[in-house]
Amino acid sequence: MSIRKSFLYRAIANKQTEANCEQWFELCRMLYNLALEQHIHAYRQQKKSISAYEQMRQLVELKKEYPEFKAVGSQALQDVLQRQDKAFKAFFRRCKQNNGKAGFPRFRGKDSYNSFTLKQAGWKLEGRYLYIKGIGRFKLFLSRPIEGDIKTVTISRARSGKFFVAFSCDNVPVKPLPKTGKKISIDVGCEWFLTDTKGDPIANPRLLNKSEELIKMRQQRVSHRIKGSNRRRKARVLLAKAHEKVANQRRDFHFKVAWNLVRKNDVIYIENMKAWTTKYRRLNRSMRDVAWFGFFNILRFKATEAGREVIPVPARNTTQKCFNCGRIVPKGLGDRVHFCPNCLVFLHRDHNSALNVFRDGQSLQSSKTLRIPSL
Repeated sequence: MSIRKSFLYRAIANKQTEANCEQWFELCRMLYNLALEQHIHAYRQQKKSISAYEQMRQLVELKKEYPEFKAVGSQALQDVLQRQDKAFKAFFRRCKQNNGKAGFPRFRGKDSYNSFTLKQAGWKLEGRYLYIKGIGRFKLFLSRPIEGDIKTVTISRARSGKFFVAFSCDNVPVKPLPKTGKKISIDVGCEWFLTDTKGDPIANPRLLNKSEELIKMRQQRVSHRIKGSNRRRKARVLLAKAHEKVANQRRDFHFKVAWNLVRKNDVIYIENMKAWTTKYRRLNRSMRDVAWFGFFNILRFKATEAGREVIPVPARNTTQKCFNCGRIVPKGLGDRVHFCPNCLVFLHRDHNSALNVFRDGQSLQSSKTLRIPSL
């Protein structure tokens, strides 16, 4: 069994290579805005959409009229048009779902387009060096070997100015772990990062709070600098590095917790929090800092890679319902203890929720197993 997997590496380059990358980013941004403008004009005037393939066929004429686009690889330009087309399709899908604000595709401002993708041609990998035609050489920090067949290569630049290279590979072999025969359910929260079926909690690291003073100070420095000045640019880079460090710490914490769960259990039941995605803008700062959705994505990926199973369970009433007798016991966000007046069960509310998720997950798994296929 094989899966598709991405390998991300830090990259460094000389000044000329960085300058060529900057030129590609700017031209890709210009093409994105031109394609978006054409898409909007066609829809308003002719009431029809232009597909990405139609716009790709117009690239030859575009290069004749604007020769500067000849400096960018054709596959990178095609990827820009595919991204813009995907943004429009996602907008129309959200309109049909009618889940709040649809989010119309926006024009990209300066320094807001920071990646491009190449496919089969235009690049060459030799050991720890990546050569991009028309740009130059990148030195990669290969923290792990690249596995499978490389399908795409994406060059990206973070707000801190660092460059990264991502290889998307097919036919990456799965490395299943030995079976343990154990199942577990987890309930995520803000007081504790998660609580499992046994009632064992994992502390919330609250990484954003620990770096709050540093971020606040650097944000004030940015606001005090003159717009367009070199000092403001340097202050913005320092602010971006502070945010990047928090994001890296959070991601590292998520990977360690996910790997620990996957290593010890064959099946993991989690809450299906799809309904929360439409309310993401309403989440408070603590909920955004804990990053439940990012953790669940990492957990699913690690489980697939190890041959484990992650089963999402409907989250409705998992907190309010008593796991022992099934009675609904209303609780507010400030109520941290579950006490059922019917069966006199007394335990932490997150532990009660984890037990409900475990029971519902087992019933859901058994119903799928016993389902009779239609003739």
